[in-house]
Amino acid sequence: MGLDFTAIDFETANGFRGSPCSVGLTKVRGGRIVEEASWLMRPPSGYDHFDHHNVRIHGITPAHVAGTPRFGELFPEIGAFIGGDVLAAHNAAFDLGVIRSALEVSGLPGPAYDYVCTVMLSRRCYSLVSNSLPFAAEEAGVPLVNHHDATEDARACAGILIDIAARNGANSIAELYLSLGLDMPRQQAFDPATGELSKPSLAAVAGASGNGAALVRRFQSGWPEEGANPEPNADAEPGHPLYAQTVVFTGQLSIERPEAKLRSARCGARTESRVTARTTVLVVGDGFVASDLRSGRLTGKARRVLELHERGQAIEVLSEGEFLQMVGGDVPGGPQGAGADSWKGALAPAVSA
Repeated sequence: MGLDFTAIDFETANGFRGSPCSVGLTKVRGGRIVEEASWLMRPPSGYDHFDHHNVRIHGITPAHVAGTPRFGELFPEIGAFIGGDVLAAHNAAFDLGVIRSALEVSGLPGPAYDYVCTVMLSRRCYSLVSNSLPFAAEEAGVPLVNHHDATEDARACAGILIDIAARNGANSIAELYLSLGLDMPRQQAFDPATGELSKPSLAAVAGASGNGAALVRRFQSGWPEEGANPEPNADAEPGHPLYAQTVVFTGQLSIERPEAKLRSARCGARTESRVTARTTVLVVGDGFVASDLRSGRLTGKARRVLELHERGQAIEVLSEGEFLQMVGGDVPGGPQGAGADSWKGALAPAVSA
């Protein structure tokens, strides 16, 4: 078998991952891009409002998708393009979650997919202070010009996977995973008649029926409450990008830090309250995006991370949006569903915490 797969990227209308408004797909055969496809679409009915944060990120407005088919109507074409391929995505838990949640709220079945997460592979095979898509694409030699254009993001993801396979001397996805000692993750098939809704869909359905409370809170000055550091979930999925990581939080988040720590622990991460030699991931609030690593708009903890990274410590900086995608914690009305490196909430003054 050659290096064959399809890379996928979704943009969403709002903070619920089941609200896709755009998708880009890049098909690779023998390590070369051979075909691309993209669609604008209306999200599933009842989940199709456009949040201004998301629009500001990807530029897609309700007018752009007016008259286009809804996700459920387009999915047969999307599925036909993917066929039986392994799916690749940068933060695959999010993009695979888009498929699952959008199908669930549309009342439609979905097939199983084997998939590859290029965030996880980038973390494993590169040495970057941020594994967000623009940084990883630059390292792979496929610089990303128009981030959050679904087609360009999918193409960049494909380039990252092609580069990582080449660096590891792998001629197929199976060979790459074997060389890295990893098991191929798989999203199971879904049947609305018998399957249970995923947690993001359950929260969205509850919110749509008036039974869900928004998790977004206003910025408050002062030192955020750290809370306890819960024990990592021993039964968490080892393939999750936060599994076995040591996570620290800095700046104001849209959720309380104790809740952020709990979500991390559920994914198998250990949380701590300060940056140490054990830290492997720093999650930054205050509207941080990866470009801030170059501009210098950083908290004290983030500056400490940069120092440790320069000394050779394997440590990574995540925006809150990337973190929320990884833990499956969509914030109703928030912008994190718009794609990795996308948290652009109302900017608050940086704090040293």
